[in-house]
Amino acid sequence: MAGEETKKADWVKIKLVELEKIIVELYKQGESIAKIGLVLRDKYGIPKAKLLGKRIKEILEGAKVQIRSEAEVIQKKIDALNKHMEKNKHDQPAKKKLVKELWALKRV
Repeated sequence: MAGEETKKADWVKIKLVELEKIIVELYKQGESIAKIGLVLRDKYGIPKAKLLGKRIKEILEGAKVQIRSEAEVIQKKIDALNKHMEKNKHDQPAKKKLVKELWALKRV
């Protein structure tokens, strides 16, 4: 099945141009690529953007949108958690989330 080209499903009513517009708009609003996929699935009923021929990242590259690296996204989360921790020193769940994000940054 690898290398097999996927065809547009008959029940998907949205056109590729409309999908590209939605994806670019969501990305400009600050959503990650993974979150865009979830929004497309839940709100628009599109299980995979690839069903329409292109992946989300390919659509963003085609629209000449600068894609944030995973390290940048993680660093932004860490900064927000550090700011939160300054005000809420005893917030244990936030402290644990901060440690997890630091681990994730080391992996990248």
